[in-house]
Order: sequence, then C-alpha cells, then structure tokens
Amino acid sequence: MSISETKKSDASNRTRKARSRRRWVIAVLGVCLIAVGIYVFLNKEKSRAAKQAQKPVVPAVPVVAAEAKRANFNVYLTGLGSVTPVNTVTVRTRVDGQLMEVLFREGQIVGSNELMARIDPRPFEVQLTQAEGQMARDVAQLKNAQLDLERYRMLWEQDSVSKQVLDTQEALVRQLEGALKTDQGQIDSAKLQLVYCRILSPISGRVGLRLVDPGNIVHVTDTSGLVVITQLQPITVIFPLSEDYLPQVLGGLKTGRPMPVEAYDRAMKQKLATGSLLTVDNQIDPTTGTVRLRAIFSNEKNELFPNQFVNARLLVDVVRGVTVIPSPAVQRGAQGTFVYVVKADRTATVRPIDVGEVQGGETSVKIGLSPGELVVVDGADRLREGTRVELRGQSPSTGERAY
Repeated sequence: MSISETKKSDASNRTRKARSRRRWVIAVLGVCLIAVGIYVFLNKEKSRAAKQAQKPVVPAVPVVAAEAKRANFNVYLTGLGSVTPVNTVTVRTRVDGQLMEVLFREGQIVGSNELMARIDPRPFEVQLTQAEGQMARDVAQLKNAQLDLERYRMLWEQDSVSKQVLDTQEALVRQLEGALKTDQGQIDSAKLQLVYCRILSPISGRVGLRLVDPGNIVHVTDTSGLVVITQLQPITVIFPLSEDYLPQVLGGLKTGRPMPVEAYDRAMKQKLATGSLLTVDNQIDPTTGTVRLRAIFSNEKNELFPNQFVNARLLVDVVRGVTVIPSPAVQRGAQGTFVYVVKADRTATVRPIDVGEVQGGETSVKIGLSPGELVVVDGADRLREGTRVELRGQSPSTGERAY
C-alpha cells in the first residue's frame, strides 16, 4: 500500500470516529433533555396537586325546602269593601211633646218593638176626652133625630106633614151619622197619639249614642232624632270587583249553590268571618270599571262592625288535582319563572315552571314540577346550578284541600 493510500485510510477512520462521537453526544443530550422535561412535568403535577390539596372545600349552602303536593286549589277574587248593615234606623218621635223618660242604654242590644222612651201623654189624654165627649153628644143628637124621623114618616103617611119636612129630617139624620164618623176619627187619632207617646224600637240591633236627653221638648220635624239603631245580625259587606270577573261571578250564581265569601282584616292576616254572596249590583261603575257585590254574614259573635273596612275573598272556582308549592319558592329571572329543585345528591338544579293561580301564600304549577319533589323556599338567593345544599329545615307541606 502506498503512502497516499495509507493517508486516505487514516483520514477516513478519523472521520468515522468524529461522526460516532457526535452521534453519541447528540444521544446523550437528547436523553438529558428528556430527563429534564420529565422532571419539570413531574414538578408541575406535584405543584398542581399541592395547590388542589390546599384549595378549601366550598361548604354546602343551608336552605329551607318544601315538598310539592298534589291538592285542590281554591281560586279567590279579592276586593276591599266596607261592612254595611242590612237595616239602619234613626228613631224619631211621631208626636210633639216633652221627653219624659229614656229607657235604653247607649250601646245596648235591643229587640224589635222594645220600649225605648216615653213622651208626656197628658195633652193627648185631654184630646181623647174631648173627642169622646163630642161623640157622646152627637150620639144623643142622632138618636133624637132618628126618633123624629120615624114620627115624620108616620105623619107623612097620614098626609099630616109635607114631603119637604120629611126630606129635611132624613138629611139631618145622615148629617149626624157623618158627624159620628168624624168623632170616631178624632177618638182614634187621640188614641194613636197616645200610642206614639211610647216610642218602640222598629228593629233589633245595637243602640248608638243618645242624641236627646230627657226633659227636652221633641218635635216631629226634628232631623237628628232620638237615637240610631243598627242591625248587626245578619250584616253585609259591599265590595267591588273588576268587570272582567263578572262572567265568573254570574256563572257561579246561576248554579244556585252558595258562593263562600271570607272577610279578612285590612292587613289580610286575620280572618274575621265567613259568609256567602248575596247579590250583584245591576250596573258597572264606568269611572272605575268595577261592579259592586253584596255578601251576607250571620255575625253571631259580632266579628264585623258597621262601616268597618275589610278584605272580602270570594271563592269562584276549585282547581282539583293540581301541583301546589309555597309562593316564596317561585323565582323570576330573564328566562321566566323557575324554582330550585333539591336532587337526591343534595345539589340544587334550576327548573323552569309555568305557574297558575296564586292564593294565600301558595302557587299552583301547571308545567315543570311533579308532586313529591323538594323545592327551595328560603336561601335561593345564594344558589346556582349544581350548588350543594344543606337542609336546615323543611317548610310545612301543602296539605290536601277539599271543598
């Protein structure tokens, strides 16, 4: 082998060795890079796990829930009305005279035809005596005239008197008979005045404040009267409703069944009495678009007082077998009405619903909820979809209603 060939062979060997060293260095660098990457990745995972371990657990939100029930839902119409007595009478005198005695107490309950006051009867007793005396005189004159008439008739038959004399005597008898009727009228009038001296209660009811004291002279023309009596049992309530509800009300009256009416105080917190619808007014008020209704109450315990303002609730319909929930459970948002339903895993979920009637703190649900599901009544303002909840209490369930 020549020298030149030997040099070429040595150069080729050195080139191969250099390439081999570069490959080895690259391989070592690749392994190092992979090891560094794995180390960094593992450190990041450990850091993430540590952060997650340090992150506090969100506590469950305490709420109060109620169970949706299937019930019969009463539909009421409510109007603010006033208590109106069936009868209110101002007791007045029917004769002029001195008020001698008052026999009632203010605020007393009196019965019909009960004696309430007396007026001095002596002037009318004198009138009665005069009328009876006048009648006794006219009776005597009539008897004498009738005897004379019989004599004149006998004489006329004997042709001893003229027909004119007989006719005159007959006229005198008829005149005296008319005078007797007048006298009887005077006697009856005097007796009636004596009856009016005893003032009786025209109705049963509660006596108001006395307007005239004993000893005063009272007159028929007095406008104030002696006292006002108001009938309390039964008593009525007049209240307005919108003309839009008139077909429902009239339809209920046509059935002939009593339509219950409940009277509540002005705050709608306390029920005062229960009665029934009596009648509907015969026209609509064009200025307000309402029609007046009258309900009657027995008022046996005097729960209602004249001119008292009350809220009257008229039962117009009963929706049977509807899902009912407490009204505070119903939420409203941009998407409409919804409720928070508590699922079995104690998380809250948003449930859109279609509500129906709302009465007395309860709401009927047409679509979106089934009986037996738990809905959040209190604490819904802190809930979101999927929030864990803790039931701190359960609202009383809506019971089955029957009418």
